[in-house]
Amino acid sequence: MLAIPRGGVVVAKEVADRLGAPLDLVITRKIGAPGNPELAVGAVTQDGESLIDRETVDRLRVSEVYLKEEAARQSAEIIRRMDYYRGHRAFPELTAKTVILVDDGVATGSTMKAAIQSVKNMRAESVVVAVPVGPQETIHELSRYADRVVCLETPAFFNAVGQFYGEFEQVDDRTVKEILEVRDSAVS
Repeated sequence: MLAIPRGGVVVAKEVADRLGAPLDLVITRKIGAPGNPELAVGAVTQDGESLIDRETVDRLRVSEVYLKEEAARQSAEIIRRMDYYRGHRAFPELTAKTVILVDDGVATGSTMKAAIQSVKNMRAESVVVAVPVGPQETIHELSRYADRVVCLETPAFFNAVGQFYGEFEQVDDRTVKEILEVRDSAVS
């Protein structure tokens, strides 16, 4: 099972504990719109590939220069997080395996699409997306990229993932690292 940091790690820990599955990370980053970083115009995969939502980019008239600069900034953040969270620990072998990708929810689905692309690039046999909540349109779109999508709630009115949580505080880097360290020591 691979979680998308940071909020996805908290959700994935519960799922992994319940399934008795190993837990690791796939780190992707949203490319936010100029002036509205929460609105995704694309995302960057763990291996540095940019996936751009051309329709949104064209509608918002986002420049190629902005996309290139923001993709580079997000790629640098992916590298920083990989180093901090993983250290020198080897990435799990995904070839010919079923991979469950978990996040705390999806809005546009950009970071999840980047995660799907990342694990497909690592030759996963099958990709399952598991999220608690997402808009019906996004969940339907993700089903075109993943082999299976499991989503508990697809509400008619969807503004943001956080609206469906009683508590939705930002998960910090240290919490992610602690969850992984506890899971690693339990497996050892």
